[in-house]
Amino acid sequence: MFTPPLALASLSGESNADWARAGSEYAGAAFLGGIALDADARAAARELVARDRTEFIPDDPLAFLDRELEALADAPIQPAFNVRSATPDPIVEAARICDGHDAFLEINAHCRQDELCAVGCGETLLADRERLTGYVEAAAATGATVGAKVRAEVPGVELPALARELERAGASFVHVDAMDTESIIGDITAATDLFVVANNGVRDDETVREYAEYGADAVSVGRPSDNPVVLSRVRDAATRRLGERANADSSS
Repeated sequence: MFTPPLALASLSGESNADWARAGSEYAGAAFLGGIALDADARAAARELVARDRTEFIPDDPLAFLDRELEALADAPIQPAFNVRSATPDPIVEAARICDGHDAFLEINAHCRQDELCAVGCGETLLADRERLTGYVEAAAATGATVGAKVRAEVPGVELPALARELERAGASFVHVDAMDTESIIGDITAATDLFVVANNGVRDDETVREYAEYGADAVSVGRPSDNPVVLSRVRDAATRRLGERANADSSS
């Protein structure tokens, strides 16, 4: 889906077009956002800002999404946007915008802040498979490349089974925060043909090697995504360990 097989993972209120462009020397993809789309998600984002978190809360979130993607039209990186919504219609509109820019749409089923979970966003979607798969299906019907950001170690949630349902709904990729259970990547890659991006603790050759051995197609870097030293080190490791396997797979 992108090369080198390293993505910049979204950071609330920080991951915009300038951030993606700055990392384009090292990464093959950048997940901008997250961006709250509907009224409930935006109200939750404002509550987060009130307790000193950084969030994107533009007057028109869809126009913001369109503008940021347009700013990356000539950047050598695959753009993607991480979105939050408690209702499906804004997700469909966001998917149409992403499709128009050849960008990926990533549905946020990951954030665990109480404010977001209270309105049905973030990781609450992991336990509400019907709603999450409905979002994916509706977004994918626009023609956009759609996936989800998910989190391991959520009680009662079997990620491999959920990944299969996302794939049936039309998802092309899943972006997995493995938390402290790196082996979940292997469970998901065994269960689906989705493109799997592994996230959490990716800093060096050793961490890339572990995710590669579990079958990840790519890795992502979050907090150090503006650190050229880390990005250069991870890019080289991802190219060596994941790029070689991708080439072998394509020739087999």
